Amino acid sequence: MAPAVGGGGGGRRNNEAADNNGGGGRAGCVCGFPVCACAGAAAVASAASSADMDIVAANATAGQIGAVNDESWVAVDLSDGDDLPAADVQGALDDRPVFRTEKIKGVLLHPYRVLIFVRLIAFTLFVIWRIEHKNPDAMWLWVTSIAGEFWFGFSWLLDQLPKLNPINRVPDLAVLRRRFDHADGTSSLPGLDVFVTTADPIKEPILSTANSILSILAADYPVERNTCYLSDDSGMLLTYEAMAEAAKFATLWVPFCRKHAIEPRGPESYFELKSHPYMGRAQEEFVNDRRRVRKEYDEFKARINALDHDIKQRADSYNDAAGLSDDEPHPTWMADGSQWEGTWVDPSENHRKGDHAGIVLMLLNQPSRTRQLGPPASAENPLDFSGVDVRLPMLVYVSREKRPGHNHQKKAGAMNALTRASGVLSNSPFILNLDCDHYINNSQALRAGICFMLGRDSDTVAFVQFPQRFEGVDPTDLYANHNRIFFDGTLRALDGLQGPIYVGTGCLFRRITLYGFEPPRINVGGPCFPRLGGLFAKSKYQKPGLEMTKPGAMPVAPAPAPAPAKGKHGFLPLPKKAYGKSDAFADTIPRASHPSPYAAEAAVAADEAAIAEAVLVTAAAYEKKTGWGSDLGWVYGTVTEDVVTGYRMHIKGWRSRYCSIYPHAFIGTAPINLTERLFQVLRWSTGSLEIFFSRNNPLFGSTFLHPLQRVAYINITTYPFTALFLIFYTTVPALSFVTGHFIVQRPTTMFYVYLAIVLGTLLILAVLEVKWAGVTVFEWFRNGQFWMTASCSAYLAAVLQVLCKVVFRRDISFKLTSKLPAGDEKKDPYADLYVVRWTWLMITPIIIILVNIIGSAVAFAKVLDGEWTHWLKVAGGVFFNFWVLFHLYPFAKGILGKHGKTPVVVLVWWAFTFVITAVLYINIPHIHGPGRNGASPISHGHHAHSTKKLDVFYGWP
Repeated sequence: MAPAVGGGGGGRRNNEAADNNGGGGRAGCVCGFPVCACAGAAAVASAASSADMDIVAANATAGQIGAVNDESWVAVDLSDGDDLPAADVQGALDDRPVFRTEKIKGVLLHPYRVLIFVRLIAFTLFVIWRIEHKNPDAMWLWVTSIAGEFWFGFSWLLDQLPKLNPINRVPDLAVLRRRFDHADGTSSLPGLDVFVTTADPIKEPILSTANSILSILAADYPVERNTCYLSDDSGMLLTYEAMAEAAKFATLWVPFCRKHAIEPRGPESYFELKSHPYMGRAQEEFVNDRRRVRKEYDEFKARINALDHDIKQRADSYNDAAGLSDDEPHPTWMADGSQWEGTWVDPSENHRKGDHAGIVLMLLNQPSRTRQLGPPASAENPLDFSGVDVRLPMLVYVSREKRPGHNHQKKAGAMNALTRASGVLSNSPFILNLDCDHYINNSQALRAGICFMLGRDSDTVAFVQFPQRFEGVDPTDLYANHNRIFFDGTLRALDGLQGPIYVGTGCLFRRITLYGFEPPRINVGGPCFPRLGGLFAKSKYQKPGLEMTKPGAMPVAPAPAPAPAKGKHGFLPLPKKAYGKSDAFADTIPRASHPSPYAAEAAVAADEAAIAEAVLVTAAAYEKKTGWGSDLGWVYGTVTEDVVTGYRMHIKGWRSRYCSIYPHAFIGTAPINLTERLFQVLRWSTGSLEIFFSRNNPLFGSTFLHPLQRVAYINITTYPFTALFLIFYTTVPALSFVTGHFIVQRPTTMFYVYLAIVLGTLLILAVLEVKWAGVTVFEWFRNGQFWMTASCSAYLAAVLQVLCKVVFRRDISFKLTSKLPAGDEKKDPYADLYVVRWTWLMITPIIIILVNIIGSAVAFAKVLDGEWTHWLKVAGGVFFNFWVLFHLYPFAKGILGKHGKTPVVVLVWWAFTFVITAVLYINIPHIHGPGRNGASPISHGHHAHSTKKLDVFYGWP
């Protein structure tokens, strides 16, 4: 049986939970929430000042998540507050909200805001000066540079304006446990479905996927309310049998984690730790248990690595026994002797990638609702689990049907198929999606995310986005894989508006938002502009399955949840045909909220009929003539389905929240080398431009979108255009040393003043942003370096691809980012990062490097040869050329040599190219004419003209 829909939904059960967990006999609220907007005056307002937060932090008891350092804002602490009397602890927990909101200190935020406008004014004056001082000798150069400066200023403004109000939200797990966990070990937390997607067990190592599944099964969340779904778009038996092996190993791994409070709960990462802090029982018992589990895990890995060979050997054995000829199809056989319905080892019709039947198999059945303690230690079971709950969450394998001629919409189609299949099997009100290479690093991650769905004024929150963290990245983060500036800077700042964007993985959704429901009320102002919501206020919007919270209501006596009322389309926000032909699935939609208005029908049976229905809703033709991919679920039409899906929720008035905890919630695998990283960025930037040229262009979004949130989406969908202007600015100044035509002619004192202010304020803003975002200066520099590399390669390719798509109506295809190691990790764990795999994306950066080296060498040669006498005026241009080379240094390091040896190689090649160019220029007369001694009148006149041209300086704001 599936878990109760809504996790204890219905007014009666929620009020009982409030009575049981709220303490002091406090009455529940009419809204049906144990934690709600009207739960008491002690709730911390979203716009609370930093001083208020200091008071809350000072009075807070142990057991909550709190900020610990500049690098990470929050950390998990599961202590029970033993230092305080029981009555004080209970009162503190009753009054605290499930999360609190912190604002950045004024000493950082106020100068940050002021400097943004100071730089805007200085940049405006700089551009006015540039317009007034034309370059008549090279008007094309002047016009192009002005256009570039306009774009750089505009894109900078798009990036900065949404950062005016960065905030930090901190979940409080102690309060969550107090209000939702019961003394008998049960919990009234809502159900949670976890989606894991994989498309190729070769490029996405199957052992990594198995570790992700094991970490989900071992997460600290009520077992009966946690369901894991694996979507396998390859349809290969290898994936299924690997998950079956993981399910077997989970019977040992999950109780071991619960017994000893293991962190992290991905076995591969745990056993790679150099130290293993003890948090459980006696030290000797822990060591023995760990040794036993480690042995079992090594055997588990050996079985996983041998699966491919075993499956092929089994298939050959069965097929030989059947006497099949070479012309006949050779099936792939499961371990129980039945034919595999998906992709075969020897592909044939109806059994190949892109052409196979749909498969839904239960690897772990739905657990019971009561705790089940394990057996004591014995000869057969060396580990003592007598005091440990040994139940496991439900685990479901899903491979949707694929047929030729159907557009299966890649990951977005897989996510929509999982949404429908999970709706008829478990129908949990919340959905967490993870990539197959991401595992749960912090066992409290699910509880931390759910805090933002159950807290104050949270019924209008569509999704909670976690930052992406990666392992396997070299210590210098050569290709800026961590991208901390975006996650801890941009997304945290957007949390002060309408919320962060959806970035594809590590995101917790409210299920009804995927079904086309609108929020119960809309306030797009947020904590930054609370009055702005009044301009776009919307009357209370009632739909079945939506949480109803009355703003400003006072706690009253418990009352049952409001009865669902039929609307234009019955209990659905859209016509029934928009959801497909499955009546069973359509019936689950009104029950998909928390709390559910159907308290008496709180269970969904995951029996054979439900599994058959799940196969039906994952059929290839199911979405034909429906709203899936447009009005429902993940949106189609772009390779970045994540951004546009979150955008479609925001324009309806839904909000989102950012959850950054420490230890990090989820950790994934970064792209292996420069080539894979560039293709990853190419896919992202292409998808952003596809959104810009589609009906989802944020310029035309509804008025329910916060104005600064709209600015953020415009920035996200237009940033690849920077490549067109950046390539100009990274090449033309260097070529100016050869041609003698420069961007700026005869700069004045005001030019230098404006330029100094523009550059100075930019650096100060960067320092302040680094401070409040909790990142390092090195990470900021590294981010800027890879921005230059991506702009000169992937961004440019994205612009060209999307323009071809728009003009010629040609679809864009991408290969899956490979995460499979190819180097010798035993000798060098980062060897794969420096394997050179040439691609056409590398051509433009290489040309830019050569142009800047040659340009600097020519300038140096002209000074040595006496052709230019004012060498100080050359210094500015040469400095800019070296600034470009500095930013492209990681790229050059990535395409030359091994880790640890490359820096010398790069510098030697740069110096060699520089010297050879300078020597050739000086010694080849026809390049620059005769020397100064005995120069003809014509050549002397040319020298005078070049000296006049040199009397310039160019700058780039």
